[in-house]
Amino acid sequence: MAQEITLSLADAEALSRRVLLNNGFNPAHAAAITRSVVAAQRDECHSHGLYRLIGCAQTAQYRGIDPDAEPAVIDQAPSVVKVDANRGSSLLAFEKGLPRLVEKARRNGIAVLGINNSFHFSALWQEVEALSEQGLAGIAMTPSHAYVAPAGGKSPLFGTNPFAFSWPRPGKAPYTFDFATSVVARGEIELHKRAGEALPEGWAIDKDGNPTTDPHAALDGALLPFGGYKGSALSTMIELLAGPLIGDLLGHETRAATPDGQGKPFHGELIIAFSPETFLGDDTERQQRHAEALFEGIVDQGARLPSQRRFAARERSRAAGVTIPQALHDELEALATPA
Repeated sequence: MAQEITLSLADAEALSRRVLLNNGFNPAHAAAITRSVVAAQRDECHSHGLYRLIGCAQTAQYRGIDPDAEPAVIDQAPSVVKVDANRGSSLLAFEKGLPRLVEKARRNGIAVLGINNSFHFSALWQEVEALSEQGLAGIAMTPSHAYVAPAGGKSPLFGTNPFAFSWPRPGKAPYTFDFATSVVARGEIELHKRAGEALPEGWAIDKDGNPTTDPHAALDGALLPFGGYKGSALSTMIELLAGPLIGDLLGHETRAATPDGQGKPFHGELIIAFSPETFLGDDTERQQRHAEALFEGIVDQGARLPSQRRFAARERSRAAGVTIPQALHDELEALATPA
């Protein structure tokens, strides 16, 4: 059995900052990325947790991200704010644009944040939950590099193209879901490869279009969309809304960072915020109770709300810390140590 190590959340944050600062990220980017990866690790979202620091460091080494970029916030229209990440991390760009997005949503009922020219790797639930913390409902979506074949196809064209939604529940954790429009996130394939484990059937095809359970062959081939043609159509929608609509690239027009510095790991993200209070006025509280009837109907049937396990993991981690493989910890310590 692989050895593991448990870290307090404070120690995980400190390790993340050391890795990022040692690999050229300025304090603002290091702090924003740390908030994301530690939150994911805390919620036992391993594919987007501390493991992602390896990719961040490598992308900086390959000059696929500007670790010192300053996001530029643009007041585009009454309900539209845009942020040019200037080839920096999308996380700092989101944090810079969030106050303006919240302000516009509360004033107009609905507002949109378009992030351009950003390096994106993080889980989207964090961004829509940041809106729910402000009493807003939120939707977020982004294309990624072409890793997914369209339904009926056999070559990568779409990104994993995640989509997230969050609904605020006063006094309770929000109703949140976040999923890739591929069967699984590419990070899950990478984790299976690191662990030497076979993939479940139906996740991927090899470079010749044949079904495969080999993570190496899957990474050389393509992931599959969930739900066949339905997932493929949703993925197309995300490409369009978080690409051409906001003046950014389609997934297949981007490419992961490469050692020769020729990669193009920059693309767009779209976040939509809705203000129930602005839509409803004095009827807000009654309609919030109305919404609760739906959640109660789900739970009363013995079904689980999305993110329920993640919220339980959050409480465990706050009390007991986070556990990661010793090999991953050693790799991160090496990245955090000056040469």
